[in-house]
Amino acid sequence: MKHNPVLLIFLLCLVSACKDDVLPKPKAMLRLEYPSGKEGMLETEHFSVKYNEMARLKSESNTSFTLDYPLMKGSIFINYKAVKGNLDKLLTDAQKLSYEHVVKADGIYEEPVVNEPHKVYGMYYEVKGNAASQSQFYVTDSTKHFVTGSLYFYAKPNYDSILPAAVHLQKDIRKIIESLRWKG
Repeated sequence: MKHNPVLLIFLLCLVSACKDDVLPKPKAMLRLEYPSGKEGMLETEHFSVKYNEMARLKSESNTSFTLDYPLMKGSIFINYKAVKGNLDKLLTDAQKLSYEHVVKADGIYEEPVVNEPHKVYGMYYEVKGNAASQSQFYVTDSTKHFVTGSLYFYAKPNYDSILPAAVHLQKDIRKIIESLRWKG
């Protein structure tokens, strides 16, 4: 049996043409959506705030709380201190803590907090980049109460990876700040 070279080349081209072309994948970002959750109320003897019930509330003491978000592998730490003639020191310590992240951060954006009717004043910090904490805040009534809060993830800081969770939890922090009411 003689082989026709033209037929053989045609069959070879036909078989090799059946392969799918390999194309590079287009650039895309992973879309993560987190549930909103219901609002709960955290009541202490000094203040009350609304928080997302998707978080697990852990009480460290009657002045220190953690809102743990296991789905996002992050936590918001909230601490209360009484103002007893030490407001300058409390403000300095809170601002110093926020700016310790400047070494790794690409930028720190400040947003003043002023809620005149409820006497809530302070500062909210949003940290961009591979810093340990993506958000910090402090609020006070300037006479009796001082609350600080910070957002941490229990993962090595990689801003691109934690950005969706950071944005979601930053919204929760803003709700905490906006809903804060002093007692006494």
